[in-house]
Amino acid sequence: MRPRILVVDDEARIRRALERLLRRDGHEVVQAADGLEALEKCRQESFNLAVVDLLMPRMGGLELLARMSADHPEVAVIILTGNASVESAVEAMKAGAQDYLTKPFDDGEVLERVRRACRFNELEVENQRLRAEVRERYHYENLVGSAPAMQKVFELVDRLSRADSTVLIRGESGTGKEQVARAVHFSGPRSGLPFMPVDCGAVSPSLIESELFGHEKGAFTGAHSSTPGLLRAAGGGTVFLDEVGELPGSAQAKLLRALQEREVRPVGSTEVFPIAARVIAATNRDLEAAVAAGDFREDLYYRLNVVQITVPPLRERIEDLPILARHFVSLLAAEGGGVEGLSAGALELMGGYAWPGNIRELQNAVEHAAAVGNGGVIGAEDLPERIRRAAGEGPGGSRGGDGSLDSCVRRALADALRRSGGNRRKAARILGIGEATLYRKLKKYDLE
Repeated sequence: MRPRILVVDDEARIRRALERLLRRDGHEVVQAADGLEALEKCRQESFNLAVVDLLMPRMGGLELLARMSADHPEVAVIILTGNASVESAVEAMKAGAQDYLTKPFDDGEVLERVRRACRFNELEVENQRLRAEVRERYHYENLVGSAPAMQKVFELVDRLSRADSTVLIRGESGTGKEQVARAVHFSGPRSGLPFMPVDCGAVSPSLIESELFGHEKGAFTGAHSSTPGLLRAAGGGTVFLDEVGELPGSAQAKLLRALQEREVRPVGSTEVFPIAARVIAATNRDLEAAVAAGDFREDLYYRLNVVQITVPPLRERIEDLPILARHFVSLLAAEGGGVEGLSAGALELMGGYAWPGNIRELQNAVEHAAAVGNGGVIGAEDLPERIRRAAGEGPGGSRGGDGSLDSCVRRALADALRRSGGNRRKAARILGIGEATLYRKLKKYDLE
C-alpha cells in the first residue's frame, strides 16, 4: 500500500509543488490549507505522514502537532518553515515532530526525509502491533490452569504486575517459570518496555558478568567494542535471571551491589551507570541449601527473595492436564498442524503418567503425537512410548489394567516407586503426597 501524506500549508503554490513532487515518488497526497482543515481531514481519512507548515492562520503548526499527537498518534509529522531558527526546530522536535525542513526546500532532501519518516512510521506501527500481541500472549489470564495452586499463582502475578518488587520464582524444570515472569512483566506498566531473559546456567562463568553488567572495549580478549549489558540495555523494562542459582560467586557479589545501589560498573570500567530495570529471578535449586553449603550468598538470596512465587509441578495440579493438553493441541491447530483434538484413551494414559519434565514434557509429548499420528484426533497409540509403557501399555499396544481410576492410581504408584528406586520418601515427593498417604495407598493397592 502506498503511503498517504497530508500536506498542510497556507500557501497554495507550496502545497501544489509538494503534491507534484510526492506523487511522482509514488505517494498519495491530500492538501489542507490550515490546521483546522487538516484536523477535519484526519477525522475523515487515515494518513501515514503529515508535512505541516509552522506558521499558518487560524491554527499554527505547533498547535496542530499537539492536537495530532493526542488524537492521531499514528501519523508522523514533519514540520516545514521558512524561519530556519534552531529554537523553532528544537520546539517542534520536543513537541513530537518526526523531522524538520526549511523553505526554500530542496526536492531531493524533501524526498529523503519523507521516505525516512514513512519507514519509521511503518516500523512504529508494526512495533505497536507486536507489543499488543505480546501483551495478549503473556497476560496472566492466558496462563493455563484452574487448579487451586495455579489460582494462587495468578493472584500473585496480578498483584506483582503493578508493583516494582524484585521477584523470585521457584519451581521444578519445565513448570513454566519464564511464562510466569513474562506474565508479571506484560501485565503491568512495563509491558511496552523490553523483557530481557538470560539463562545464568547457559552462559560461561567468564562471560556472565559482561552479559549482565556490560564491558568496555579491550576489557578482555575479544572485547572489540563496548556493550552496556542487559541491566542497562533493558532501560525501565525487566531482566529475567533464569536459573539464578547457577551464578558464580563474583557475579553474585556484583548483582547484589547492582540491586542495592541501582547502578552497575561494566567490566574494565571505572565509571558507574544508573539502572532502572526490574529484576525477576527463577531457580529450580534449593537456594536455602545452597546458602547453607556456602554456594550462594545469603544476602543476595534475601535481596532476590523479596516476593516469592512457587509454580507447582504438573503432578500437583494433575486436574489441569486435560486443559493444558487441549491448549497445546489448539496451538498446533492454529499453526496448521492438522490436529483436531485428543481421544479419551490418550487423556487416560496421560493421567497415569508422573510427568517428571512437567508442562514442557507435556507440550513435547503432544507435539510428538501430532507428528507421528495421521492427523485428526490424537490417539493413545500416538503418544511417546515412555508414557504408554509407564501407564501399562507396551509398544505392541496391549493394555495393562482396565482403564479404571483405581488402575490409573496403581500405575502411577508403581511408576513413582520404579523411578525412586524403591525409596518411599522420594516416591512421595514425585507424586506430591505425604509419606503417610503413600503408605496407605501402597497397602490398599498391594504394592508394599
